[in-house]
Amino acid sequence: MRIQKLTKEVRGDILSSLLKRSPSSYGEYEARVNAIVEDVRDRGDAAVFEYTERFDGYKLTPENIEVTQDEIDEAYKQIDPKVLDVIRKALANIRAHHEKQLRNSWITPEADGTILGQKISPLRRVGIYVPGGKAAYPSSVLMCTTPAKVAGVDEIIMVTPPGKTGVINPGTLVAAKEAGVDRIFKVGGSQAIAAAAFGTDCVPKVDKIVGPGNIYVALAKKAVYGQVGIDSIAGPSEIMVLADDTANPRFVAADLLSQAEHDELASAILVTTSMDLANKVSEDVDGFVAVLERKEIIRKSLDNYGFILVAENMDDAIDTVNEIASEHLEIVTANPFETMTKVRNAGAIFLGSYSSEPLGDYFAGPNHVLPTNGTAKFFSPLGVDDFIKKSSIIYYSKEALEGISDDIQTFAKAEGLTAHANSIAVRFEK
Repeated sequence: MRIQKLTKEVRGDILSSLLKRSPSSYGEYEARVNAIVEDVRDRGDAAVFEYTERFDGYKLTPENIEVTQDEIDEAYKQIDPKVLDVIRKALANIRAHHEKQLRNSWITPEADGTILGQKISPLRRVGIYVPGGKAAYPSSVLMCTTPAKVAGVDEIIMVTPPGKTGVINPGTLVAAKEAGVDRIFKVGGSQAIAAAAFGTDCVPKVDKIVGPGNIYVALAKKAVYGQVGIDSIAGPSEIMVLADDTANPRFVAADLLSQAEHDELASAILVTTSMDLANKVSEDVDGFVAVLERKEIIRKSLDNYGFILVAENMDDAIDTVNEIASEHLEIVTANPFETMTKVRNAGAIFLGSYSSEPLGDYFAGPNHVLPTNGTAKFFSPLGVDDFIKKSSIIYYSKEALEGISDDIQTFAKAEGLTAHANSIAVRFEK
């Protein structure tokens, strides 16, 4: 991996490079995706079936678009019992973590005749998108479905692309059943997002769509936002490791590659105050890449978006961490808990030598659907809050309103909205 001294210019160049990976930067795809979305809106299932046959090589019909119970039963027969056991253990951890996020409605009556509050309501129906191209992601099924179930969503619809024979990965189907998905449809890509957003004869319309996907899925979510809610417009995977000279270089190298193997656009960045660590990590990265299965993807990722940055001091290193706002941040310093207090921007924070990023991907419990491309500055991990909505509660008695009626009318008239003022005044006409 390339090693660079950290300067403001280097940091700026890296930020610019990383931001170019955002789905919003791929204008050449956007028109193509928007055309598919509009076609599905206009023609419904007919368009969905055509695009699925063209892109996935599978001929959909109204009879085979939805996964049957027999297919789910067959998936249980095929899955390795050890994998099923791990899915259930991970699901328990994920559920326990998200149950701590639950909110309650509240209401506060006052002696002056006012009652204010907030009503929490779960969404009625949500759509979960699960990728099915280069790899299968049962873990994403658990991460997307569990907070929705905990929130109390009435119905969870899953869409995922079929193989050329119409078969869905057994692990994906089993994870969906275990997590509580209600219905599963064999459709992926932009057409799946559009079908869930607008509804077709076969695919029910949802209120919100969540889950990771490729550039076509991300741009389709962007196109339907407003018609439905979305979690975010996710970009490629990212990891940043913040380390000092106490870090184990072999551990750090392995963790950087855990994200670089996702795809050619993934980024892996080490920020350290130790040139000795930087050199050792670079050597260990080369050694690992030579033997890992996805070495071609890893090499392209590291060539384009892999960096080892050596900072003058920890303050400069932390400033860079906050500026880049990575999806995953590992802190491997002498006192990682103290270092963490200075970090403002990161999707998920992993502390210490034995809290590697895959722990969060699969098992620990916090969600692995995270903000990317610097959006950790204003977005949060997927959670229960993504599957609820809040309504304000306002009650004033006649006496309570009368006491502040002149104030409201004054404010309304100051804005030139006399009908607003009149709405208060008519209640106290002599």
